[in-house]
Amino acid sequence: MDASTPSSRLAYAELGTPREMYADCQAVGHNLRLPRLEQVARAAVQPAPSIRFEDQPEVGKREIRVTDAAARLANALHLHLD
Repeated sequence: MDASTPSSRLAYAELGTPREMYADCQAVGHNLRLPRLEQVARAAVQPAPSIRFEDQPEVGKREIRVTDAAARLANALHLHLD
């Protein structure tokens, strides 16, 4: 069995041989595109990101624009967007 062909065994069938189960795990890992073990190990030893306010990037507020159509609809519903 390769990664492109699904297994003909049912999920609740008897366990397969170790070779078949290993092939199933390889196919799952290939289809999930899991990161390599080295990448996971490297990420695990990285320091945690700071939660201090000073260390956070400055993000400006987004400007909210109310279109004429939205204003007319809001006025018709008596929401009065200013």
